[in-house]
Amino acid sequence: MKPETAKEMGFATQCCHAGQHCDKLTGAHNTPIYQTTTYAFRDVDHGAQLFSDAFTPEVGLQDGYIYTRFGNPTQNALEEKVAVLEEGEAALALSSGMAAVSAVFMLLTGPGDHVLADNSLYGTSRDFLVQIMVKFGVLVDFIDFSDPENVQKSLKPNTKVVYFESPTNPRLKCVDIAAVVAIAKAAGAAVVVDNTFMTPYFQKPLTLGADVVVHSMTKYMSGHGDCISGIVVGKRLFINELRCIVHNNIGGVISPFNAWLVLRGLKTLPLRMKKHQENALQIAEYLQNHPAVAAVNYPGLPGHPQHAIVRKQATGFGGVLSFELKNGYEAGKKLMNSVKLCTLAVSLGDVDTLIEHPASTTHAVVPREERLAAGLSDGLVRLSVGIEDAEDLIRDLEQGLAGTY
Repeated sequence: MKPETAKEMGFATQCCHAGQHCDKLTGAHNTPIYQTTTYAFRDVDHGAQLFSDAFTPEVGLQDGYIYTRFGNPTQNALEEKVAVLEEGEAALALSSGMAAVSAVFMLLTGPGDHVLADNSLYGTSRDFLVQIMVKFGVLVDFIDFSDPENVQKSLKPNTKVVYFESPTNPRLKCVDIAAVVAIAKAAGAAVVVDNTFMTPYFQKPLTLGADVVVHSMTKYMSGHGDCISGIVVGKRLFINELRCIVHNNIGGVISPFNAWLVLRGLKTLPLRMKKHQENALQIAEYLQNHPAVAAVNYPGLPGHPQHAIVRKQATGFGGVLSFELKNGYEAGKKLMNSVKLCTLAVSLGDVDTLIEHPASTTHAVVPREERLAAGLSDGLVRLSVGIEDAEDLIRDLEQGLAGTY
């Protein structure tokens, strides 16, 4: 299906049909897993043309394949589908969310450039910036993006990228995307948004002016906790440059099988996201009235500081929440060791409910003083709410919270 046709369809129809074509050779309805490393050329001139196109970003591969590091039919079906869902021109699928994040920064920045990032990022995203990009002469500042004025005040003449998540992991802080975009664009900086938590079902940053969207497709996009994958969406020329300048030389290749798993998962994305959100809201409302809980962070609650912003820029609130236990680290440890239905594990977006303690896992690499400054306290618990019956999840949390207050 051509993207132009898919854009005229509803989101659920796009999830089922965009990017996917019946196999011309066999008539297979589902996109095959092209488990191959290399491809035969029709003749010498065909091979020469493919190599020329592959290394010319203004053109890109159009009439065949060379080697699966350069592209693969299963991978390309996935890229076309996600580009349609995010309303972008093109996409590049990679081996993980961090492969996607790192590839973007390798293309957009160089020695002496400045990156302005939100101070509440996924721990490994932050660590990549301070441990890797700094080694290549890239300057990085972390500030609170919840007030766009902070962005305005912190931009520098050499700021090349403004980078944030919305909602953030795991504080569920939300950023006014359009407001930050306007400020960054006026300064000539590219805006990169991690849309993993919301997915294009709830939020489309490109339609709000962002230049690039990244996802860990390991999470909601695949949705079943069985494959690692990432993707970058943006303008076609940018994606072609990302593929031929960075990806072809660094690697980070998504396997055809994992691309197929994500294609399968995306077909049910609308159904899953509706249920994730429905359950998350019920649990958030339950937790905000619990005596062991000091605060609940969920954009769907009217009391959330950015509730109005999310209602303006998104169609929903997602399936992740976090909450603060009154008795801190030990209470969090007691809860983690007491739940029976919720699984104590990192990651998120699975059909099963996952619970974790950021201070000791995903954000352990962040210095404690910086973690606390970003609102990530020792008693913070993150819950990726699954699609089980909400009543069962609430009963599990109830028994797990007993004795923590």
